[in-house]
This record gives sequence, C-alpha cells and structure tokens, in this order.
Amino acid sequence: MPTSPSSSAQRARERVAARLRALRADAGLTGPELAKRCGWSHPKTYRLEKAQTPPSPDDIRRWCAACGADSEAAALVEQSIDAEAMYTEWRQHVRHGLKQLQITTGRLFTNSHLFRVYSATLVPGLLQTVGYAAGILHISARSHALEVDDSPAAAQARIDRSKILHEQGRRFLFVVEEASLYYQLGDAAAMAAQLGHLLTAGALPGVSLGIIPSDTVERRQWPRETFHVYDDKLVSVELVTAQVRIKQQSEIDQYLSAFSELRSMAVYGADARALIVKAIDALDRAEA
Repeated sequence: MPTSPSSSAQRARERVAARLRALRADAGLTGPELAKRCGWSHPKTYRLEKAQTPPSPDDIRRWCAACGADSEAAALVEQSIDAEAMYTEWRQHVRHGLKQLQITTGRLFTNSHLFRVYSATLVPGLLQTVGYAAGILHISARSHALEVDDSPAAAQARIDRSKILHEQGRRFLFVVEEASLYYQLGDAAAMAAQLGHLLTAGALPGVSLGIIPSDTVERRQWPRETFHVYDDKLVSVELVTAQVRIKQQSEIDQYLSAFSELRSMAVYGADARALIVKAIDALDRAEA
C-alpha cells in the first residue's frame, strides 16, 4: 500500500542530510569544525544533518567546499530542490490566485500522455463542468482565506484545460468512488449538469471512467486520498494542507499497484452509466 505522502517527502530530505553527514565524516571533520569553516553555528550543522532544516543551495556549496567535495555540490543542490518541491503547502500554491494555479498545473498535463486519476470525494478536475468546478474552487478560496476569490475565472481555466481530453495520443484512466457522485458541491443545477456531463465525457475515445460501487463487498483497497499518476514518472497527492509530488520509483510503483487494485473494483460502460443515472434520479427526487 502507498506510504504516507508527507513521510515520502521527509525521506527525500533525509537522503540529502545523510549525504551531507557522510561528506563531513569522510573529510574527518567534527560538527563544530565544519560549522567554523562554513561560517555558521554548530546547531545549524546539527539541524541540517538531522533533516530538521532544509539546506539552501548556498549551504550545500559551503558544506561541500569545507569537506573538499566541490564536485558533489551541483548534484546535491538538485536533489535538495527536488526534495523540497515534493511537498508544497496549498498557501504557497494559491498565493498568485486560483486561476494561476490552474494554468500552472495545465503545463504538467501537456507534457503527459498517460493519466491515471483516483478520487474518493470529487469528480476529477478534467471531467468537471464550469458550475461544479466553480463550487469547489469557491470552497477552496474560502478555506484558504484568499483576499480575492477568483474562483469563476479559475473554473473557466480548469474547463479550458480539459480540452486535452480530445487530443489524440493521450489516455485517461479515471476511477472514482460512487459516493463522489452524491456530494453536492454546487447548486442543484450545477450538480445535474455535472452528472449529465459524466455520461458523455466517459464515452470519449481516450477516456476510461470506472466507478467503484458503494456496496462493493470485500474491497481490496479502502478509499484513498486523491492522487494522479503521470506517465509512470510522477505521482501527485492532494492532502488537506499540501500537494505532494513523488518521483521515487519504488513509491510510484506502490501507487500504480494501489490504482490497479482500485480499478479492478470499479464498473465500466453501461454499469457505470447506471450508477450515474441513479445519482441523477436521487438529485431529482431531492428537488421534487
């Protein structure tokens, strides 16, 4: 089963710290001696070696120079930057607004050809309608206390991004829990439009839409956090506080295995459409 995304990011930081510690040991330096050569306090050396504080590129270059290992600096800087990029708090993502976040994420989409998306609670972004997306993004703007709620513009940017579904040479494998069809994240009209759109979007040539029925017996996986896998090279996991990007192949393989098991529990085609129609009927009854 997949490990905790936040612990994956921490382990990446610890690998950088371990390499720094090994360089110091190979140079025969004590912590205080290295600190003196680098021009900082010994407690800073301790925090860096214990992965309690992320090193800046300058910290790494000074450390390597102090250990006579300048040739190691460039690779370690890159490794450290990758480790920090794995875990990005949402407040950092949204500091330029929700619309800009949609545009930035879209760049990742254009570089990928095989998409695997699992969601237990929401219709995946690429399958959303503008009204449904606006409802979700308005909640996001409110929860992050954004000074400007640009959720309508962000919703439109998200819909523009979904045009990629129609491009040849790309495949999209979506798996959602049936419960996600019932969470009302917009008004009744937005929900009706969203469910109706799933009936057509799920039939697109490059799209596979699987729905895991709520009454599935003997599940192989319990409902997981939302995650996306891009081309077997990157996993993006959405947490309450942050987005985590995983590049370690062993961990990507765990997510691929989890996705395969989740997908095996889903129904497709006419059976999936029947579940969507069931949700539409429930919405109609609630409005009657």
